[in-house]
Amino acid sequence: MDIARDARIYVAGHRGLVGSAIWRELQRRGFAGLIGRTRAELDLLDGVAVRAFYAQAKPEYVVDAAAKVGGILANDRHPAEFLFQNLQIQNNLIDGARQAGVRKLLFLGSSCIYPRLALQPMKEDYLLTGPLESTNQWYAVAKIAGIKMCQAYRRQYGCDFISAMPTNMYGPNDNYDLQGSHVLPALIRKFHEAKATNAPTVTCWGTGAPLREFLYSDDLARACVFLLENYSEEQFINVGSGSEVSVRELTETIKRVVGFGGQIVWDTTKPDGMPRKLMDSSRLLALGWRPQVGLEAGVRLAYEDFLKRFG
Repeated sequence: MDIARDARIYVAGHRGLVGSAIWRELQRRGFAGLIGRTRAELDLLDGVAVRAFYAQAKPEYVVDAAAKVGGILANDRHPAEFLFQNLQIQNNLIDGARQAGVRKLLFLGSSCIYPRLALQPMKEDYLLTGPLESTNQWYAVAKIAGIKMCQAYRRQYGCDFISAMPTNMYGPNDNYDLQGSHVLPALIRKFHEAKATNAPTVTCWGTGAPLREFLYSDDLARACVFLLENYSEEQFINVGSGSEVSVRELTETIKRVVGFGGQIVWDTTKPDGMPRKLMDSSRLLALGWRPQVGLEAGVRLAYEDFLKRFG
């Protein structure tokens, strides 16, 4: 399905890491009818406001990249907010899209939906086959509900609502707050500040042993536009790079890119999170999509973005 270049496409969360990448990709491809609202312009927690927005803006396509997100510490300290706010945002956007007659909606979830000890690499069929990782279960439950809501709306109302599950994301417009960010941007900031202050060491959480998969945000954006035009199934679809790295290796890569000359200290009293999280993206790869940005090249681009914003 080719989307007309003048189609009205609403990107919810267009200022964030993922949403801004999708916005850039749509612009790059010549889409002229993009719709974005800041949090000040539209409170996605307000169902009445969301319905009024749909009635006024009349989007034909919706990409739900809006969410309350954060790392292990943020999820552990604010479980109620992560559950309630994400449920509220996606409920308002998905049901509002149905009521407004939106042609197609893409809901974006997270790899944390899978069981803590899921077989690796994680296939879409592994959803709900075991207990979740306790440190991010609240966020995961909300995202699972979003997947199921899209599936239910397809079955009951015939809505062309699809879901994609990205792996760990990073890139321009990331969140670098040490209290609320994910591991990669947090490490960029830690090493940058240590370099700037000539600190002898940088302390990192856990053992460094867990394995993680990372995908540069522009690669995800290309996948999202690809799925809008080429995918229409009830089953959600994984979006990953297909390669994994230990947190220790990631840390060494970021240290090298930033240029920090000190030592790394591992605080093993802090949690590691899931021991391994590798997505099986074979269904998407079979459709013809491929990632283009390797980890070290992506970290360099992310650090350039950090320097522009905070350097």
